[in-house]
Amino acid sequence: MVYYDREIIELEIMPDHVHLLIEVDPQFGINQAVRSIKGYSSHELRSVFPSLKTRLPTLWTNSYFVSTVGGAPLEIIKQYIENQETSERRKKPRSTRQDS
Repeated sequence: MVYYDREIIELEIMPDHVHLLIEVDPQFGINQAVRSIKGYSSHELRSVFPSLKTRLPTLWTNSYFVSTVGGAPLEIIKQYIENQETSERRKKPRSTRQDS
């Protein structure tokens, strides 16, 4: 996906956060990239799920975490992001229900 001065390279949606690997033009700035992604996704989600318009004042908080990947190979970063959902599933306790 390419939007203006940024490219979303990898994406993994978690229950309470999102992992993104994006390339941002330094002239555009990471703050502007995050704001535009949050704004666009909020608009789209509210279009698809109209109940979100009245139930929540905002979908996203103003906070975010950013880390640069520097010289790390992109394939390793992509694999890390792709594995987040699998890792999250391993952390959740499994049901101990026994059928009679």
